[in-house]
Amino acid sequence: MKTLILAGGKGTRLWPLSRELMPKQFIRIFDNTSLFQKTVERALKFSKPKETFIVTNKEYKFRILDDLKELGIELPKENILLEPVGKNTLPAIYWGMKVIEENYGESKVAVLPSDHLIKVNENYIKAFEKAEKLATNYFITFGIKPTRPHTGYGYIKPGERLEGGYKVDEFKEKPDYKTAKRYVENGYYWNSGMFLFDSRLFIEEVKRVNPEVYQAFEEAEDVEKAYEKVPEVSVDYGVMEKTDKAAVVPLNTYWNDLGSFDALYEAFEKDESGNAIRISGFKGDHINIDSKNNLVITERLTATVGVEGLVIIDTGDALLVAKKGETQKVKEVYKKLIEKRDERALVHRTAYRPWGSYTILEEGERYKIKRLTVLPNMRLSVQRHYHRSEHWVVVRGTAKVRIGDKELLLRPGESTFIPAGVIHRLENPGKVTLEVIETQIGEYLGEDDIERFQDDFGRD
Repeated sequence: MKTLILAGGKGTRLWPLSRELMPKQFIRIFDNTSLFQKTVERALKFSKPKETFIVTNKEYKFRILDDLKELGIELPKENILLEPVGKNTLPAIYWGMKVIEENYGESKVAVLPSDHLIKVNENYIKAFEKAEKLATNYFITFGIKPTRPHTGYGYIKPGERLEGGYKVDEFKEKPDYKTAKRYVENGYYWNSGMFLFDSRLFIEEVKRVNPEVYQAFEEAEDVEKAYEKVPEVSVDYGVMEKTDKAAVVPLNTYWNDLGSFDALYEAFEKDESGNAIRISGFKGDHINIDSKNNLVITERLTATVGVEGLVIIDTGDALLVAKKGETQKVKEVYKKLIEKRDERALVHRTAYRPWGSYTILEEGERYKIKRLTVLPNMRLSVQRHYHRSEHWVVVRGTAKVRIGDKELLLRPGESTFIPAGVIHRLENPGKVTLEVIETQIGEYLGEDDIERFQDDFGRD
């Protein structure tokens, strides 16, 4: 069995915890392990690393490489497929199937979202074994046995009995509570968003039921051209709801798509007052006075007094307060931030780069202060900025700095100044992590004010 991991989602319904450049599949909210890493570990239950493929956004390439390196797993570089633009799940899956066909011929392929929380047990293993057999003639989706009526999930109505599963009688959209209760009573399943396909059967069926997708990939010169032409469509709507080959295999294990803060609350352990608390950062702390059934994720001291049923998410640069049951609307906050071109929709105060990370410590009109962390033997690109100057002070480690034609070494307590428009580079030549305080001053301080001339990581 081969595995195709979908890792291109933006996680907008978990803002501000999740940001466009650091979406929920990469954040560390369970055991200091990302959901993406957990997905890779599940994939390796059935596939070898060379048989594991990832479709993702080109912006996430180095995040994925770092997560894989941390796991001690190396995939062939051609197994990481970088979409030029996100077009929902059907184009991503079709491209993955096409690449797997070209490399391995006809294959059974498990398709796994990278942002779900799933317990791997004997039931999980057996369900995939049953699905692999059925996939010769059917498109398999996995149905989770509901634990209660849930209005945040789609449902699957099982039909004719098959060996190992059922033909799908009907897919149902997210219902109201009364309808969800009826679905559970009538034996419906939650739609997990996981699939298992025969690659050749899948390509042939897409050609029949969604020829626009098939033609975009088969007629284009390259992937860039294919993504210009392909429609934005989900695999559920584009294939599963149109084919007569859909089947569901029951999967009796813990599963949570973490699609909202309500879902996140369900996944966390609660204290005696029903509060789910997650502390991050050395200043994080929570004091509870007569409050219950709240979700609190905080980076600083947060006190709740006499409140109930709230979601409180504090990431230092943004604060979300919402009623439980209303958190699906968080994506509307994200949309408003995008409309305003607010960078807080895109990045946290700490943003990760292939060379390390930076944290915004303070910012105001015409200035921004950052802490740069450069990993050993790493360096930033040769670059310049047109609208800002920079002042660097070394806090830890040794910095090798290029400013124009001049090169110098800076040790803790030493500093240098880079005028606007001057080509420069920062490098860590040592064996310990380099920390630098950077003060930017200028009329425009956006991250896009950068011209790169040379970059170790192939970035534009």
